[in-house]
Amino acid sequence: MRSKLLDHLVVGGGPAGLQLGQLLQAAGHSYRILESGSAPGTFFRTFPRHRTLISINKPHTGTDDPELNLRMDWNSLLSPDPGLLFTRYSKRYFPHADDLVRYLADFAEAFKLDIAYDTRVERVRREDDGHFTVTDQHGHEHHARRLIMATGLTLPNTPDIPGIETADDYATVSVDPEDFTDQRVLILGKGNSALETADSLVETAAVIHVAGPHSIRMAWNTHYVGHVRAVNNNFLDTYQLKSQNALLDGEVLSIAKDGDAAGAAGRYRVRFSFSRADEVVKELSYDRIIVCTGFRFDASVFGPGCAPEMAINGRFPALSPAYESVNVPGLYFAGTLMQQRDFKKSTGGFIHGFRYAVRALSRILDERHHDRPWPRLPLDPAPAALADAVVARTNRSSALWQQFGVLGDLVVMVPGEQARYHEEVPVEHAHGSQLTEGRDYFTVTLEYGPDHDKVDPFDITVRRTAQNSVDDAFDASYLHPVIRHFRDGELLGIHHMAENLENEWDDPEVHHAPLARFFARELEVSGTAAEPDGEPAVRPATADR
Repeated sequence: MRSKLLDHLVVGGGPAGLQLGQLLQAAGHSYRILESGSAPGTFFRTFPRHRTLISINKPHTGTDDPELNLRMDWNSLLSPDPGLLFTRYSKRYFPHADDLVRYLADFAEAFKLDIAYDTRVERVRREDDGHFTVTDQHGHEHHARRLIMATGLTLPNTPDIPGIETADDYATVSVDPEDFTDQRVLILGKGNSALETADSLVETAAVIHVAGPHSIRMAWNTHYVGHVRAVNNNFLDTYQLKSQNALLDGEVLSIAKDGDAAGAAGRYRVRFSFSRADEVVKELSYDRIIVCTGFRFDASVFGPGCAPEMAINGRFPALSPAYESVNVPGLYFAGTLMQQRDFKKSTGGFIHGFRYAVRALSRILDERHHDRPWPRLPLDPAPAALADAVVARTNRSSALWQQFGVLGDLVVMVPGEQARYHEEVPVEHAHGSQLTEGRDYFTVTLEYGPDHDKVDPFDITVRRTAQNSVDDAFDASYLHPVIRHFRDGELLGIHHMAENLENEWDDPEVHHAPLARFFARELEVSGTAAEPDGEPAVRPATADR
């Protein structure tokens, strides 16, 4: 018997799948989540291998504002239940992964989400009428008008190196440091999984080399939390203080595994081309090699005619600004796969970023397929009232804070009417969408300066913009609000609000007054200026959505 045709089928019962399921359920849409494991969050039952998350957890922030608290809570999902927060599951700043697994299970149970466990997708096909048929390992078929992949990156991103198949992989290697006692260990990769692994072996391994073709990038410098985090950088200390460990810059050309001949220097012989030594090639010997080079999306389940185009060296599906496949209509992506849109620039690959992107996706689905417009609030179009609204939102919003430069609020001008305030719209989606078509509109984002990752943040000799300096605001490198004026996707004006050490952009003279003048100037030039009507400004409220 044919199963029911659902509005939405979600593949993956991790954080993104649960977040989307809760939103679809609240909106009254028919949906089902297919999860390969026996409970939510299968990925986090194994990863990270050494079980310490790098997503921060800060229960004590000095405020009881739930929206502000989400700026420092990187693990909670968005929920109408104010008590369903990860901060109640652990007080550790870098929590144990098992605590996240417990939280996800409780989230699914709290909302009684429709999840089919132990259901592994083996084939996806697109029917002639456009709907999707998904076949699981039991031979059961699931049908839906839209398919949303929330599986994350599940396959090892193994580099093409002769002999690499003989090495250990991050996903399966022993995590007992004693298994590496007195051994020479080569770790391939320079990200968090590589440094996490290296840190775990510092006390037992004789020599540890961490190798890769690119320089290590620190998250404190780039503000991309996927770059190396301080919690994983103890190994760098041992390298710089000459404790037998080293970073190798260059490429592995080949790996050969020795036999058990007596006197062999090591189990592996590695030909390595050094990038900072005039391409010198040396042969190095190691007892163990561990491949920590990340993951990629598994597209093998898609049949002919519905395989998504891939991007970023084949690691991610290529997405439109609406998080839809660029070549398969109706195929959407949620969770860490969304980072294809902001790869290594913002937070789309992590819970504290994609929870908001998933909410945006749910609104896009409502717009496109359920005839439900993006939520909006009416707003007095007078410049001072617009400035009031923007100052209020930028000083409180967690979405703009976490998805900096990617999600933005929209202020859409409608001649002769109240302005329309839309929250948390993907900026690239806003341009050319029905929300802004044929109108003047302003985007409101939080952003770092364009060269923020090129300056040592701890170098006191480097000139920085002064705090609360209106004159220096355009050159601010730290996080600050940026307001842009567009018409039909064309940039007409831009205003940077002065940065502030405490991230408080609410000074009447430094922040509000210059912003109100910007609105007045832009509206006058565009011909959409309106006289204040004497009514108090309507300030968008973040908490009640």
